[in-house]
Amino acid sequence: MAADARVLGWLTRALQHEFSAVQQYLAQSVLARLSGQPELADQLHEEAMHELDHAQRLMQRLIELGVAPSAGVLPPARLGRGVDDFATLNRQLEQTAVVLYQDAADHARRVRDTASEALLRELAHDEAQHYRTWSQHPGPAGA
Repeated sequence: MAADARVLGWLTRALQHEFSAVQQYLAQSVLARLSGQPELADQLHEEAMHELDHAQRLMQRLIELGVAPSAGVLPPARLGRGVDDFATLNRQLEQTAVVLYQDAADHARRVRDTASEALLRELAHDEAQHYRTWSQHPGPAGA
């Protein structure tokens, strides 16, 4: 079965999002450490490693489909000025990921790519968990 071009596009877009998330969480981790918040820095670093695992899984799927992974050009990290900003920006990041993965999984289902659909649904679930985690932090939840 040849890979569906739109599934490949969704997987590539997801990979770019994951690398953007890694960049954002690592940069925020550095800021937190520099501002004397080592616990928050560790949490942000751990989040980056979760996102890096997602990127690795997406790369594997792309390679299985015969495509060399490329995340393209990443947008600048959204840093914020402290924990309130981090929480708001990270909720937005995770909410975007959930929608991305749900839409991508729906397309994969339509073209009967069950392996990609399963991966994308699992990642959507993980990102929803991350969203809930950031929703428990300070910062305006509706932002």
